[in-house]
Amino acid sequence: MSDAQKAVIACGEAARDGAASLARATDEVINQALRGMAALLTGQAPRILAANAADMADGEAAGLGRGLLDRLRLDAGRIEDMARQIGLLADAPFPAELSPISELPGGPSSGRLRLAERRVPVGVIGANFEARPNVTIDIASQLLKSRNAGVLRTGGAALRSAAALADQVIAPAAERAGLDPGALQLVRSADREAAVELVRQPGLIPLVILRGSGETTRSLAAEAAKRGVRTLAHADGGGVLYLDRGADPAMATRIITESLDRLGVCNRLNLLLICSDVWPQLLRTALEAMEALGVAPSLPPHEHPLGQEWALEAGNEATVTVAPADSPAAAAEVANSCTSGLAAGIVTADPAAAREFLGAYRGTGAFWNASTRLLDGFKLRGIPETGINVDHVPGPRGPVTFHDLCLRQYVIVPA
Repeated sequence: MSDAQKAVIACGEAARDGAASLARATDEVINQALRGMAALLTGQAPRILAANAADMADGEAAGLGRGLLDRLRLDAGRIEDMARQIGLLADAPFPAELSPISELPGGPSSGRLRLAERRVPVGVIGANFEARPNVTIDIASQLLKSRNAGVLRTGGAALRSAAALADQVIAPAAERAGLDPGALQLVRSADREAAVELVRQPGLIPLVILRGSGETTRSLAAEAAKRGVRTLAHADGGGVLYLDRGADPAMATRIITESLDRLGVCNRLNLLLICSDVWPQLLRTALEAMEALGVAPSLPPHEHPLGQEWALEAGNEATVTVAPADSPAAAAEVANSCTSGLAAGIVTADPAAAREFLGAYRGTGAFWNASTRLLDGFKLRGIPETGINVDHVPGPRGPVTFHDLCLRQYVIVPA
């Protein structure tokens, strides 16, 4: 057995042993633990920032690109924002454990029966995610709120930061609330084999949240399928924006600017489509907006796929692909066929054009006169997310939150 396999199995067993303490905890205890996490985030900020500074120094020495370093970086403001979001999560109401559905006819002696749907925790949920320290807190808090234990693994570049968050925030907050501090585990290995082992343990970790670069996440999802492990995968991103002939130039400038406030995130502007009828005018508007942000356009003819995700291109993060589209429906079809289906928006003053675009787009988020940066669990629903699921199958889609991390059980009792 390899060291990576031993590490994952040990974490899985510890999480399994601690899962019962979460499953039986009251709402008040769960929320107490979350509020403890929020307090410790700010109280332990110096230790967390010191660990993150070491990760940043190593990342810079290793030549990580601008977008990856942006994901890796923590500062006082980001920690305060993380704490604020956890506090809001603690205030979020829990969904009903038991939801009535209907009455059913019973047998000759049993009378009528009542059917209800019950929410049951999964038990232990794994998560493999990019070198982004705030995701450690986002996922741990969602697992806690959903009463699931967890095994978390982050990219090696963020391992010091994640360990500081696990040791100074997550475990002590759980323990102080009377929960098993071992229920939420961090795999302390930078070995990429640990990610593979995480999706090979159906008896210990039946569901794994996968985030990160497309090819890595897709290969992990394929390995999980072979082993009978279910996944919620967030493999690809990239926001699309279409400037219609009815677009107001000032609004187009504002939304382009809002969409590029951070280059290393999945929901940033990645592909800009411009109506062919007004290509010269609106292209000028777009180029001026990007130039002001230090972002370069990739103009036709393109030597790369239209949906190439620039956030993952080290050294080329400050790039947006720009291309013409003949109509709102044509723009939506480009977004459907050439991108991950994460999110797309239209800028227009014409309601008919907006309806045509929104009706044709099939991705997880569709926006009219708004930035795709809004496709985020906290911005949409006031709750941190575990990731954004873009699968074209029934199940949780879009930002996945604690509401989605459960099993459905049908319960029948006498009416």
